[in-house]
Amino acid sequence: MAFDFEFDHAFGYYSNVKDPHRGGGERYELFADMEDGDSDAGSVERTTVAQVFDAPGKKMLFVFDYGDDWRFLIEAKAVGEMAPKTRYPRLVTSVGKAPEQYPDHDED
Repeated sequence: MAFDFEFDHAFGYYSNVKDPHRGGGERYELFADMEDGDSDAGSVERTTVAQVFDAPGKKMLFVFDYGDDWRFLIEAKAVGEMAPKTRYPRLVTSVGKAPEQYPDHDED
């Protein structure tokens, strides 16, 4: 992940960026990949970035850790041919400082 979180919680990607848990639109969840998972969403493990972000301007909301409800808006800025010897997917732009996953609230 571009913001350096540990993958120790469930997560999903949702095209309904305003109300992702209401349903509707595209959904890809870790629950879909878990044995006995209770999700009708697509798989985050078997779905590629290119399958989801197939056109510039496409946006998805990434929700990480449903308890803490971390939300990140992801947008495809461009779609093109893969360059040789370039690692994909790649971060093109980020805005602001990445949040700390487990902040020490005693420092306040």
